[in-house]
Amino acid sequence: MASGSAENSRGRSAARRFLQRLVVFFITLLLAGLLGATLVRFAPGFGLSTEQLDTRLTPESVQALRDAHAGERNLALFYARFLGGLFTGNLGTSSSFKRPITELLRERLPVTLGAIGWGMVLGWLLASSFAASAWLFRSRTYDLFTTVLSGIFLCLPTAALAILFLLMRAPGRFAIALVVFPNVFRYVRNLLATSGELPHIITARAKGLGPSRVLLWHVLPPAAPQLFALLGVSVSMALGAAIPIEAIAGIPGIGQLAWQAALGRDLPLLVNLTLIVTAVTLLANWAGELFAQSLRSHAA
Repeated sequence: MASGSAENSRGRSAARRFLQRLVVFFITLLLAGLLGATLVRFAPGFGLSTEQLDTRLTPESVQALRDAHAGERNLALFYARFLGGLFTGNLGTSSSFKRPITELLRERLPVTLGAIGWGMVLGWLLASSFAASAWLFRSRTYDLFTTVLSGIFLCLPTAALAILFLLMRAPGRFAIALVVFPNVFRYVRNLLATSGELPHIITARAKGLGPSRVLLWHVLPPAAPQLFALLGVSVSMALGAAIPIEAIAGIPGIGQLAWQAALGRDLPLLVNLTLIVTAVTLLANWAGELFAQSLRSHAA
């Protein structure tokens, strides 16, 4: 009876935490959309477009272009209407592309998700390979080399990497990988170094176990929760890198779409993109944290 009551209590506590996270997720999402709409609405030049500078247009045509943004000038009314359409599955129409936003996202989102996925895989492979080899070799020269290499890519602006890979005619996913690599490498290297000083690791070495076996069976399992949490954070890194890389390299993804929408002061499209970026970031961090917690519970 006592064990059943304890399990029910844990189940209710888990359900309560899930609901709290869900509420925080939606509140954060709505506030992010409102903040994005506010920044665009009160940015200099809102309501103006290059089309209005065409000297061939009549005053009536110019006024019609201005009236097209009339419904967006009242921020509260615009956001209320936007949320109403969002809950019914209507994301609105892009004022700069003159197309439904759903169609634009359907075309562009797979490109960005594919680039992010490949960038994360390549970045993690590179970072984990360098971190693991540094732990295995325990060479100061090699450790200095990997530290300097990761530091160089950490200091390089994302835009500079995008231009470099554009000149090299290389895929943008490689640039995303090099943005993810230094951040993941430094964390994983420090995590392995800290784990290597634990008592059970020292005992395993004293028993004569090889470095590879110690790493795979005694170092990585306890570090798995932190690695899963880092995996969620690295999604945000890759997404943040994909936006300027796609804009500079001309890749037809969400990043290029966001840049073109910003140039056109496309409020409906920018608000949708803000919600997508916020949702992906929150969900990735949440998933990584849940995996980490489940691994800790299983180990306990």
